[in-house]
Formats: sequence, structure tokens, C-alpha cells
Amino acid sequence: MMRRLGGGLLALFGMAALAIAIISMLMPAVLHLQRYVITGGSMTGTISRGALAYDEYVPASVLKVGDIITFVPPRMHGPVTHRIVSIRRDQNGNAIFRTKGDANAAADPWHFALTNHTQARFVFSIPYVGYVFAVLSLRWARVALIGLPAALIFLSIIVSMWREGGREKAKVAAESQPTGSRAADPPATPAKTSTEPMGVRAR
Repeated sequence: MMRRLGGGLLALFGMAALAIAIISMLMPAVLHLQRYVITGGSMTGTISRGALAYDEYVPASVLKVGDIITFVPPRMHGPVTHRIVSIRRDQNGNAIFRTKGDANAAADPWHFALTNHTQARFVFSIPYVGYVFAVLSLRWARVALIGLPAALIFLSIIVSMWREGGREKAKVAAESQPTGSRAADPPATPAKTSTEPMGVRAR
């Protein structure tokens, strides 16, 4: 009983995780969002490490202090998701941004201008789901994701065939046994007739 219960809970957990992953993959297309895996801890408290963050593209002109944006800092190659802490104008009137991670003690060292007219702004995040996407970026994990369900289905078929074969063998064995005949009744014991001598009465 406990083994069946544990197997059922494990299957339920796996189905729930798979459903969350599918929803996480389909959500950007439905809501026109971009997703990013948060690999650092600089935004801990707002966005946890391993979370899957969703951004929307908005006009750069509407950004304000307090917004969280995902951008590529100067002289860096990977994107960073940090909060805007200051916006100033240069001599040409261009907006110059400075950012900071919520968990960092100091602001970021770079000051930068956004070259595009639109910018990815943070909307919400789903904790820990980013780990799933990080694992799925590995080739062996994708192969396992495809191969494991196929292996479980194959194993289920083998077990079902084995059980069905056992039932058929038991049925054949039961049908091959000779039908027992009813024992003959013992011969009836003849009834005894009680005879008593008839007395002769004296006259």
C-alpha cells in the first residue's frame, strides 16, 4: 500500500512539474513576453536565484527609477537583470541610466544609454523553474526527457503482458483439472421388521 501511495505521489509530482514547465514555455508566446533564467543572486529578495523571469518590451522613454530591466551592460556579453536607481540626461539630452542589484550594497559601476527604442522590463518571475530550463539546455537532459517516458511506457506494456500471461496460465490450469464425480451413496440398510411372539390365552 505504501509503495503504491509513494509511486502515485511521485507520478503526481512529475505531472505537476511537467505542467508548470509546459505553461512556462507557452506563456511568453501567449502574453508576448521574454523569459530569462536568473543565474545570480544580486536580486535576491525580489527575484531569487534559479527563478524564471518574464519581461515585456516597453518604449525606453517610459522607463523610470524603480523599474527592473534586463540589459547587456557595457563591455559585458551576458544580460543582467537589475533595478534602475538613477536616470540623468547628458549634454545631448540622452537618458543615462544607472542600475543596482537589490541584494548588492553598492550601485553598478557602469553608466549607460539605451540604444534601442524598446527595452525589456521585468513583469514577474516563477521561483526555481529556471533550474528546469537550465538543465534542459544540456543535450543529455533533453535525451533523457524524451527517452524516460518512452522507457516507462515500454516497461508498463511488458508488465501488463506478463500479468496477462499469468492469468491465462492460471485459467488453463483450472480448466484442465478433471471434474470430480459425486461419491456413490452407500447401500441402504434393509429395514428390520420387529416380530413379537403372540401369546396364547388360556381358556
